[in-house]
Amino acid sequence: MPLKLLHRPPPVSDTERPVPRWAMRLAYALPLLLLPSCLWRLPFALHFDMGQVQEAGMPGYWVGVPYILGLSALSEGIAFLTIGLVRGWGEVAPGWIPIIGGKRVRPVAAFGPAALGGLILTLLFTTVPIGEGRELAFYGIIDTVEYSNAAWEMLATVCVTPLAAWGPITLILAIAYYRRRTVAIAE
Repeated sequence: MPLKLLHRPPPVSDTERPVPRWAMRLAYALPLLLLPSCLWRLPFALHFDMGQVQEAGMPGYWVGVPYILGLSALSEGIAFLTIGLVRGWGEVAPGWIPIIGGKRVRPVAAFGPAALGGLILTLLFTTVPIGEGRELAFYGIIDTVEYSNAAWEMLATVCVTPLAAWGPITLILAIAYYRRRTVAIAE
């Protein structure tokens, strides 16, 4: 019985036009996709190196804890915002929001930030290996982190790799949102 729930998208009747099933599933899966990286990051707040070979000079305890906890919470919060691209609160602002509450959201007002965010996330989390333990990223050439053994490296890879899908998924959902909200239905 519980497996049948996985095959059914969440019930939605609060959008102007029907949301494709694949978009609904993708939007709801995104926060779960990012959860392993957020959880993997948390031990660093307590200066547990998760098998990484670190140089001296790590940030202090009181700097690291708020930064790491804030980064994890911010990542999940932004991932939850993508659900607005498939729900009614992405079309009509919730009433509790001052000034704009209850007003229609222009498609460009949601599409623009989502597309820009998707592009930025794609650039931030996409790297190309260039050999000798180095990678080419949008922000320059970075040295690959070294691990004390293969098990720690595998755990890090499994937890962090899904971040590379965050930007493209956000872009796909933004485009689907824009098309659903702007393309006239042929009758």
